[in-house]
Amino acid sequence: MIAEDDTASLKHSRRWWVGLEILVVLGVSFGRSALSALLSLIEKLQRDEPLAQQTTNMNNAQADQSMLDLAYQLYSFILPLAAVGMVWLLLRQQHADVGATVGFNRRQPAKDIARGALIAAGVGVPGLIFYFVARAIGINTTVAPANLNAVWWAVPILLLSALMAGLSEEMIMIGYLLTRWRDLGWRWGVAISCSALIRGGYHLYQGFGGFFANLVMGLVFGWLYWRWRRVAPLVIAHFLMDATVFVGYPLLAPHLSWLLAPG
Repeated sequence: MIAEDDTASLKHSRRWWVGLEILVVLGVSFGRSALSALLSLIEKLQRDEPLAQQTTNMNNAQADQSMLDLAYQLYSFILPLAAVGMVWLLLRQQHADVGATVGFNRRQPAKDIARGALIAAGVGVPGLIFYFVARAIGINTTVAPANLNAVWWAVPILLLSALMAGLSEEMIMIGYLLTRWRDLGWRWGVAISCSALIRGGYHLYQGFGGFFANLVMGLVFGWLYWRWRRVAPLVIAHFLMDATVFVGYPLLAPHLSWLLAPG
């Protein structure tokens, strides 16, 4: 029979390893991205031109040759997929059915899709308005979310990029982190707030507006996860929002240059 002090020691050791696991996951994923984004913002603030007159480019072409660029784009999706697979396997050590634990399975697809669409509309539209306000008052750069060459595979790659962003961010920042912090005994409010702060942090490269907008998004998504215990609607919502911006930007940019151009 295991003595009480031995049981307490085992629990302490387990908590220590879980804490170390979280630090490693953040170190190779969005924690690292948050530090990189902070350095990027510091560099932007040191430029002579105001923040609102600078442009942040996303989804850029990686090569002039079309098929080589496509290979680079596909290659860039490997790390996010690997990170999602990593946290899935790590959660499986303590939770036998990870899909049921984080709410990413086929148990209620229609409800997940409907909820995802509602979240995308409810969060995406105010978020877009806040972006224009933040840029107008000088606390955010102009974000150009799609800068691929005019190639046949541009739209599929942009949609794949939106899917990878939704899957990796929500599975790691919500599904994994909130589950792991709850395993350590953290309160929901503390876990959700920490996750939201990190989410805002790795969007600092866009400016202070990107930080605050994604901080609020993280709080909303965390609260919804607490209510529903399902990450699937959040993945769908994130995909829909990013897909709309990524695919819509190249189509609208030539007609709305007065609105999308740096201030």
